[in-house]
Amino acid sequence: MSNIDVSKQTGIAKGILEDKQNRENQELKALGEQPVADAWKSPEIGKLAEALAKAQSELEGAKKESTNPFFKSSYADLHAVIKSSFPHLSKYGLSVSQGNEIVPNAICVTTTLMHSSGQWLRSKVKLPLSKVDAQGVGAAITYGRRYGLSAMVGVAQYDDDANSIRK
Repeated sequence: MSNIDVSKQTGIAKGILEDKQNRENQELKALGEQPVADAWKSPEIGKLAEALAKAQSELEGAKKESTNPFFKSSYADLHAVIKSSFPHLSKYGLSVSQGNEIVPNAICVTTTLMHSSGQWLRSKVKLPLSKVDAQGVGAAITYGRRYGLSAMVGVAQYDDDANSIRK
């Protein structure tokens, strides 16, 4: 992909993020609350957006290497998403950190995408706990990490076997 394409992607991404912040601020004001200035991102994200656009130009989908016996389907597990994205992210100075917080009957997984410049983006997902035990918490955390990472960096699952759609 040429530098012109990456520059265009960077501008589009920055515009989308600024629009998101403006909508969130308007919603908070409508509720009578004060907007928290950029709580989900660093004050500047230009270098991060450029690096992410470059990394995304090289990303491929995550291979569906795991099987869900209950649904008789395959899926890309957390390891597959990490394997498909981390080499390209680190090449452009990007890294990911994920943490969690237990709240009543749910778990929140926070994904932070960081750039070597100090710029960052953060997204949080709240997942209900289907089982309130160690296995249920672990499953929810893994699920949240997989989907949080996939959404943050733009990784999709793909089938490497066209026969799977004929079953």
